[in-house]
Parts: sequence; structure tokens; C-alpha cells
Amino acid sequence: MRSDLLKEGYTRAPHRSLLRALGISDAEMKRPFVAVVNSASDYIPGHRHLREIGEAVKAGIRNAGGVPFEFNTIGVCDGLAMNHKGMKYSLCSRELIADSIEVMLTAHPLDAVVFVPNCDKIVPGMMLAACRLNLPCIFVSGGPMLPGEHNGTRFGLSEMFEAVGSYAAGKIDQQELDALERSACPGCGSCSGMYTANSMNCLTEALGMALPGNGSIPAVYGDRLALAKRAGEQVLKLLEEDLRPSCILTEKAFQNALRSEMALGCSTNSVLHLTAIAHEMGVPLDIDGIDAISRTTPQLCKLNPASQVFITDLNRVGGIPAVMKELSRKGMIHMDIPTVCGTVADRLAAAPEADGEIIRRLEDPFRQDGGIAVLKGNLAPEGAVVKQGAVAPEMMQHSGPARCFDSEEEATAAILGGKIQPGDVVVIRYEGPKGGPGMREMLTPTSALIGNGLGSSVALITDGRFSGATRGAAVGHVSPEAAAGGPIALIREGDTINVDITNRTLTLCISPEEMQARKEAWQPKEKELTGYLKRYARMVGSGSQGAVFSK
Repeated sequence: MRSDLLKEGYTRAPHRSLLRALGISDAEMKRPFVAVVNSASDYIPGHRHLREIGEAVKAGIRNAGGVPFEFNTIGVCDGLAMNHKGMKYSLCSRELIADSIEVMLTAHPLDAVVFVPNCDKIVPGMMLAACRLNLPCIFVSGGPMLPGEHNGTRFGLSEMFEAVGSYAAGKIDQQELDALERSACPGCGSCSGMYTANSMNCLTEALGMALPGNGSIPAVYGDRLALAKRAGEQVLKLLEEDLRPSCILTEKAFQNALRSEMALGCSTNSVLHLTAIAHEMGVPLDIDGIDAISRTTPQLCKLNPASQVFITDLNRVGGIPAVMKELSRKGMIHMDIPTVCGTVADRLAAAPEADGEIIRRLEDPFRQDGGIAVLKGNLAPEGAVVKQGAVAPEMMQHSGPARCFDSEEEATAAILGGKIQPGDVVVIRYEGPKGGPGMREMLTPTSALIGNGLGSSVALITDGRFSGATRGAAVGHVSPEAAAGGPIALIREGDTINVDITNRTLTLCISPEEMQARKEAWQPKEKELTGYLKRYARMVGSGSQGAVFSK
């Protein structure tokens, strides 16, 4: 066992003395040592209850004859970090999480790992570490939050952000805003819609790295604790079978995850993270491959923010296994590959049939193609992404004058100040991985557009990214980014931009000669950076390639 590096032989007597200081008994010295990597914290709602989840995991490890050792990682709450400098650190934290886990589990070699994430960058950060370490491991998330309710209508955090725009536009008063604020987030768990956290927890399950139910069982249900206990027990079986991430995270597994992503209508951030995880695992996956799967996978679910259907509703009708089972009817799912609990075929055998409403049948999908579309054109030669499953039909094709802003703050002030008109195309640039730096999420300006009643008449494009809570004609990850001299940096106020989601194109309507002349005249913007952001900006690559660090 790997932990023998800590406890076997006479040269490890000093090491064993330190372990005995922890209360490790003679019997435990002979058992497998299992890490529990937990992102619990006191001020992230999705993570506040993870100590209890961790205790259930440790109980499962002990049940199966292992010895658990728990440690914590950092985690950024994107909702709390939104629309200020803190959001520059959200995507950046993904690499720090992966690095810190690599440090801990190399310095202290244990035999297997249970990862306990819940939100946004923490899930992919832990997944990157799992790929690097390649130890037998399993994921169990903290589960989704229950939706809020106000005046008989269920809603989530996305509607709370949109309410700010409604208040600024005079559509609701302070009393209504306060009532919504007090109702939106009723308790612990990852925010209730198909936002990034729930997208990644669902896709971890689709990849085969978590037990069925990981993505959909609510945080407050007893079933969530039972799932955590089973995960702790199951990791000892993975150790016994020597089943590692390299065995599970194959090209076929990523294809299964992408099919599921398109059927579910996940967050655009999942494109960024799946690309990064595949890169870490050495699996070929690029934006063109994602686009090919999107074009041939129907969208079977329409979850909040695209509707009033929530993750809890998806759980009630069978969750991710039921979605994958429906896709498998037409051969869209690889059934013969391993997961942390048998093959994909094994886990889908017990799944219920699609209910026809929350999970539509293949013959009656919400869309014939996937919930996420990849756009290309002279404005995005390397690609851009949009959550087309949450776009109003009238905005699938839109042309209008560019309204250019070189930061999120400038754009937000213009939107809330009533300076954006129907028909405009809002351009937010220098917010990419290098230019931000950190590729901030743009939930505040997109929600302000919706709240102002402009969601069906204004498009937004950015080299930054979006929260999974964003809806509307919001195109992100425009690559190359402005800081790298990409075409988005060359747009001028009033230029006509054509956003054609139907035909998957993004076009700046100027001649090639004019484009070249602007490129030759372009000068990079200099930002005064310090600390980790300075290092991150120097090392990070294109958003079209997962915003991973350059080798």
C-alpha cells in the first residue's frame, strides 16, 4: 500500500510515533489509510454542512475497514464574489485547489481518496487533483439547495440577481426586493438551479466518478448522508480492485458526460472545466469535438434558470441515470465502460424511464440539438459558447450596434443607468483569463438586462464567462481574448455585430482589410498586478482550451 511509505519498517519508527500522536492504534496501522478532502467552510452556503457529510464519509470508511484522515481545501462562493474584485479569484482558485491537494497527498502518501466538494471551481479543482494523483478515489458532493418560494412561486438565486435589475428599473419596490432576498436561499446546499455547481456535480456522476444521486439528491435529505456513507465504503472496494481515475476517465467517459451536459442544458462553465479535466488526464477534447456532440444531442431537460423546474424535480424522476438511460435508447451513451460502482450499463439498469415532462423522450425533446452551442466566426476564431437552451427564440439571431465596455463594472453601470437600448449588443472585454485576469463571471450585467426587460432585445458578448444562473443571448469565452489581441479588442462603438446562434456564428461586420488595419494599430492594455493574480495572468492559457496553465 502507498501508506507503507509512512508506516512500514524500522526506518519508519519516527513516522509511526507521529501517527500514534494522532491516536492511531496498532490495528489501524495495518489498515488502508484513506484521505477525505473536504471543502467545508462557514460562509459558503453550499459548504456549510460539509463537515456532517465528511463525518458520514469517515463512518463509511471505518465500516469498510479503512482509517480516514480529513483535511480541507479553500473554496470561493461565486455568488458572494460576484461583481467585485473577488470574482477575479474564482476561476484562479481551481488551480490552487488542485495544487494544494497534490502537495498534501504527495507529502503524506495515503492509499485512496474521497473528495467532498460542492460548488463551482471546487469540483473541477478536486477533479484535476484526482487526475494528477491517479489514486483510487470517489466524489460525493454536498447536494443542491432547495428552491426558494415567494407568493406561491418557486425561484432561485438567478431570479434574485434579476430582481436587482427590476428594482433599478422601478419595476419592483424595496419591500418586494427585501421579501425576495429573504426567500431565495432557504438553506444549505449548492444554489438550486442548473448553475455551475450542480452542473459539475451532475457531470461528475455522468463521468462515472461518483455514485448515482451525487448530482441531484438535495443537501438536506437523509439520503445525502447515506450516499456519503456509501461513498466512504465504496472507496475501499476501489482500492481493492485498484480502479483508478485513469481507468474511468477515458475518452468514452468524457463523451458520456458531454452527451449528458447537452441533454441537461448545463452551465457554459462546464465546457471550460471538462476541457481542463480532459487535458489533465491526457484525453483529447477540444471545442470542435464539443460542438460536434452538441449538434447531435437533443436537449431533454429545461431546468432553472431556463424554467421553473429545479434539480430537486430532476431527482424525483430519477436524476442523471434516467437522463442517460433515455439517451442510451439511441446509442448515445457508452454502456460498457467502468464507473466507481460497476459499468455504466449496471447503474442504468435500475434507472426509471424518462417521465416525458421533466425528462422528455428522445422523440419529443426541447431542442433537437444540445443546450450549449459553440459559435465561431471572425469575432471568435477559436470559438465562443452560449447556453442556447436558455435563450428566447426571438434572440437566436440578432444584429445590432456594439456598445463597448472594457470592464464588467462599466457595463453594469450603463445597464443599471438605463443607457442600453433595445437592439444593442453589449460587449464586455478585457475580462478573459489573462485580461481580467481570472475570467470573471458576468451574472450581474446579464441579470440586470433581464431585470430591465431587455432579455429579448439585447445580446451580450464577452471574453469573460457566465454563471450557470445566466440566461438570455449571452455569449462568453470569446477567444482569442482581448488581452491577447483577439478580434473582440478591435470592436468600435457602433459597429454592427451579428449573433447567429442558430447557425453558430459570431460576426463583426467589417471588411477583412479594416480588421487587419485595426489589429496593426492595437496596443495591449497594461494592468498593475500583484501576488497570485500576477502569476496567474502570466501562466494561464486560452479559455477555448479550458484556461489551463501553460506547460
